[in-house]
Amino acid sequence: MKRAVTGRYVETATAGERVRAFVPAPLPPKPAIEWTPRLRAKFDAALVALGRLDAVTDLLPNASLVLYGFVRKEAVLSSMIEGTQSSLADLMLFELDEQPGVPIEDAREVSRYVAALDHGLRRMREGFPLSLRLIREVHGVLLGDGRGGTLKPGEFRQSQVWIGGTRPGNAAFVPPPANEIAGCLTPFERFLHDRAEVTPPLMKAALAHVQFETIHPFLDGNGRVGRLLISLQLAADGLLREPLLYLSLHFKEHRQTYYELLNRVRKSGDWEAWLEFFADAVLTSATQAAGSARRLLDLASADAGRVEKLGRPSASALAVHRALQRQPIATAASLSAATGLTPATVNKALAHLERLAIVSELTGKLRGACSTTRNTPAS
Repeated sequence: MKRAVTGRYVETATAGERVRAFVPAPLPPKPAIEWTPRLRAKFDAALVALGRLDAVTDLLPNASLVLYGFVRKEAVLSSMIEGTQSSLADLMLFELDEQPGVPIEDAREVSRYVAALDHGLRRMREGFPLSLRLIREVHGVLLGDGRGGTLKPGEFRQSQVWIGGTRPGNAAFVPPPANEIAGCLTPFERFLHDRAEVTPPLMKAALAHVQFETIHPFLDGNGRVGRLLISLQLAADGLLREPLLYLSLHFKEHRQTYYELLNRVRKSGDWEAWLEFFADAVLTSATQAAGSARRLLDLASADAGRVEKLGRPSASALAVHRALQRQPIATAASLSAATGLTPATVNKALAHLERLAIVSELTGKLRGACSTTRNTPAS
C-alpha cells in the first residue's frame, strides 16, 4: 500500500540555499499497515527466530562469553556503515591500551558505541524508561569523546543538516528544520511508550528506526543512535533480554536497498516494503546469532574438557581459559589481573593452552604477550 500523505515539506534556508525539508507525520502510519499474508508470515518467522535467540540466554553458563563478542561485533559493523575501518581485533586491542592496526580515532569511535549501548541498557535495568532523555544520554556517550566531541554530544541540533550530496541543493534527503524537531520528537516519544495506541514490539522497533532516521535530530551520529535504538527498544519491550542481535551486518550487506527503502517510506509511504526488509533482517541475523552462540558454547565446553586432562596445571589453565572467554584478546598482565594468578603462572597456563591450539600469540606490535581464544563471533 502506498500512502498519499507521509509528511509535509517546508521551505528553509541553509548554507545560502533554499531547500525543501521533509517533516514526517507522527507514528503509527495512517492508514494502518496492510498485513498481507506475506508480511505476516515474515514477521511470524522473525519473532520465532528472536525467541530462539533469546532462549540462548538460558543456556549461557557464562553470558560474557557470547555478549562480549556480539556487542562488539555490532559496534564494529554499525560504525563501518558510517565509514570507520576498525575491525573486531582492532577494537579489542584498543580496549587493552594496545595499538590497533587502524587510526586510533576509528577504534575509539567504535569503543564509544559499545559504551553507549552499555549505558542505555544499564539505565533501563535501573528502571529508567526508553525516552528522549535516555536517547540524548546515549548520544552523549557515543560522541562525548574523540572527533565527535565538537558536535553537541547529547543535544538535539539547532541548525539544518542534509544527507548525501555536496550541498543542500543536491542532497539526497533534507530532514526537518531545527524548529520542527521538538514537534516531531514529542509524538515519537509517545509512540515509543505505546500512547495513544499499543504497537506490537517488533513492528514498533521497525517503525521507530525509520522515524528516528527521518527526524535526524542530532548533528552527527544519527545512524548509529538509530541502530542502537533497535537494540534498546527490543530490550525495553522484552523481546531480547541481552543485546545478542546484530542487524548492522544485514544493513551493511544490503546498504543500497536499506537506504532506498528508507526513502521510499518518505516519498510514497511504502512502509510495507520496509517492514518486509526489516523482518528478513531480523530472521537472518537472529538465526545466525543463535547458531554462532551455540557453536561458541560447544567450542568452549570442548576446549575446557581438553584443558581438564592436563592434570595438575589444569586449575590455572582453566582460570585463564575462562578469562579469555570474557575477553578473547588479552595480555598476560590483563589475565593476571582478571584471574588473580601471578604473571609467571599465567604464562605457564598460556603455554599449555597454546600447545592445545586453544590460544595463539599475536606478535609484531604488542608490548607484552597477547593471546586470543578461538571463542570469538568473527565468522
